[in-house]
Amino acid sequence: MWRNHRSGWGWITIALHWISAVAIIGLFVLGWWMVDLGYYDAWYNLAPWWHRSLGMLVLGLTLARLVWRLVQPAPRVPGKRLERLGAHLGHIGLYGLMLAVMVSGYLISTAKGRGIDVFGWFEVPALISGLPDQASIAGSVHWYSAVALMSLAGLHALAALKHHYLDRHDVLRRMLVARSH
Repeated sequence: MWRNHRSGWGWITIALHWISAVAIIGLFVLGWWMVDLGYYDAWYNLAPWWHRSLGMLVLGLTLARLVWRLVQPAPRVPGKRLERLGAHLGHIGLYGLMLAVMVSGYLISTAKGRGIDVFGWFEVPALISGLPDQASIAGSVHWYSAVALMSLAGLHALAALKHHYLDRHDVLRRMLVARSH
């Protein structure tokens, strides 16, 4: 039940999915909130530190998810051919946007050549810095890809609910509870 099989997701995939979903939504809300903080606000420096730290952890989690996804089988997708294609393209879009959001966030944070302190546990080094308008361009990519990610994630959730309630498929149940083959 830890590993995926052709008729369902394993516990590892389910845990990675829901931890990522909660963290990414939380990061979006935190990011949206913190951009309006004033200089004298107590959270002015703390909120971005939390945002960067969590973002780097979610980037690591996302890379782990991609590796796990490559080595584990995916359950069969129910529905018509066009729906299966939409699900496949939607998942590619979600992963692509997650990476775009996190890599652009990394580029914003490292634009001046400083690494990213992750909760005081370790530092992610600034491997790319000093590019022309790096923080500004990466900031635009970060914002628009984050909005696109939230929009696509909303469609993803609606599709899961449609499959569950209208089509009576077990797609949503498979992402909530691991089953044996």
